[in-house]
Amino acid sequence: MIDQTYIHTDLPRLAKQGLYDPRFEHDACGVGLVASIEGLKSHDIVVKGIEVLTNLGHRGAAGADPDTGDGAGLLVQIPHKFFYREAAKTDIFLPEPGQYGIGTVFLPRPPDLRHKCEQIIEETVQTEGQNFLGWRDVPVSPSAIGCLAESIRPEIRQFFVGHVESEVDFPFELRLYIIRKQIENAVMSENIDGSKDFYICSLSSNKVVYKGLIMAHQLEDFYQDIRDKNFVSSFAMVHSRFSTNTLGEWKLAHPYRFVVHNGEINTLQGNMNWMVARQNMLQSPVFKGEIEKILPIVESPTQSDTATFDNVLELLLATGRSLQHSMMMMIPEAWAEHIPMDQKKKDFYEFQSCLMEPWDGPALMLGTDGTKVCAILDRNGLRPCRYLVTTDNLLVMASETGVLAIPDDEIKYKWRIQPGKMFLLDTDQGRLIEDDEIKTELTNRHPYGD
Repeated sequence: MIDQTYIHTDLPRLAKQGLYDPRFEHDACGVGLVASIEGLKSHDIVVKGIEVLTNLGHRGAAGADPDTGDGAGLLVQIPHKFFYREAAKTDIFLPEPGQYGIGTVFLPRPPDLRHKCEQIIEETVQTEGQNFLGWRDVPVSPSAIGCLAESIRPEIRQFFVGHVESEVDFPFELRLYIIRKQIENAVMSENIDGSKDFYICSLSSNKVVYKGLIMAHQLEDFYQDIRDKNFVSSFAMVHSRFSTNTLGEWKLAHPYRFVVHNGEINTLQGNMNWMVARQNMLQSPVFKGEIEKILPIVESPTQSDTATFDNVLELLLATGRSLQHSMMMMIPEAWAEHIPMDQKKKDFYEFQSCLMEPWDGPALMLGTDGTKVCAILDRNGLRPCRYLVTTDNLLVMASETGVLAIPDDEIKYKWRIQPGKMFLLDTDQGRLIEDDEIKTELTNRHPYGD
């Protein structure tokens, strides 16, 4: 048993001193995906996702408290039947799927600070013309996690936002993005003590994140929602974290709002500098004059490389680019000089390079928009990604093999993502799309060479 006297309730980043620089922290995280290729939602997908996460537990890390890890988490599609039932328990009656958003938020534990943050959330939703439906306490089991993780655990709640049509024709997901950014900016500007504990894990009409400073095998016991039979999804993205360029914190566990990541972004400082330099020149007709509401794009200069990548991917998706276009833009394959490549593809990459510098790894990145899941391996190829497809159209993908026990006679085929290549699951179409088809469709969309 660890002596509670020596547990600190605040864990700042280690300061640079001597030869130590926190920018050079590295990782070897565990990344996993289980999905129904046909897009069939079931609790079994979630159960298998948790099994994959548990089997990736060795990819995570623990500290002085052996029951406190660097972080683990799960991203799934919103299980409407489950949330409809749970919300009704507090007299919140949710509209049809897609007509409401769920925000999972970490809040300061002192009641006065928590109430300040909650008030900002409610007022911002209403200011943005949407309907604030109410709050829900996320049921958790504190005894399931380590004493150190529990000592710095934030309050974990969910809020519901009802979609209200307005004169300005905004996609609901875009409005939720603007709401979240406005909430974050308001909390920062209020200088609320304990605001470092405030973090919106997800705010979306199609996906929800459960994560924390916990170990892979603890996630299911800590978050009671996950065990419910009505907690269904057609895919489950999971992550077991070995701290990257930051130390462990609740909000720095993966998944982020769109991605899970194994590796490092070695060009991070340059990528961040360019985003800051260009953000005041951003223009997009999609935002209809409201683009200043989402600034700054990068939420904090001290957040992790994956969190920063996630911020920028979210921007690209919000401006109308597809998931595969955005991922291909941020992590291009080697294309310049003497690389043999179709000219149209080379033209695409050259055009995108005028808009966005490459986010260079080594990196394996899995991203989702709630319907599609895209996996991409950077040009170095030093963070492997292997996958298999079963005879009943189950996709299992991870940073290593053997994460799910499947009899050999049920395996249709196995393969891996190669350096610079990508892989797309479209649950609407119910099929897997390989690298050549993805890139041929994108590069032929416009005459990029012109």
